[in-house]
Amino acid sequence: MSSMNVSDDAPVRFDTKIAVVLRDDLEPWQRLNVTAFLVSGLGTAVPEVVGEPYEDADAVAYLPMFRQPVMVFEASKETLTAAHGRALSRALPRSIFTSDLFATGNDRDNRAAVRAVPTADLDLVGLAVHGPRNAVDKVVKGARMHP
Repeated sequence: MSSMNVSDDAPVRFDTKIAVVLRDDLEPWQRLNVTAFLVSGLGTAVPEVVGEPYEDADAVAYLPMFRQPVMVFEASKETLTAAHGRALSRALPRSIFTSDLFATGNDRDNRAAVRAVPTADLDLVGLAVHGPRNAVDKVVKGARMHP
């Protein structure tokens, strides 16, 4: 199945969706930090979401980025926890950020902090998910678009 439907004159419509859900009580700097960390994993785990490298008119090269929009939502702690459960039940590619990660400073400590907590007890502050549009829409049900 193609990742996007394209005809010569139609707008690009993707069959998949990338969504980030942030807990609604985060500080602005935390929202930005969490979003950056969450989406960083998708490009390596789901390489087809990454487009081609960029180049400006002077032939200066730039890194490739996602080839489709990233939808950012906010939700209460309870809605975020429910979204996580729905992402797990649908086995969608996902990344998480827990409140414990604000106190760590490197990947090794981040992974250890997550590993130390059972799934049901994770204090989630963010979730990123990728998959078919309808499945992702069901995962983020109850969340609202980030202002």
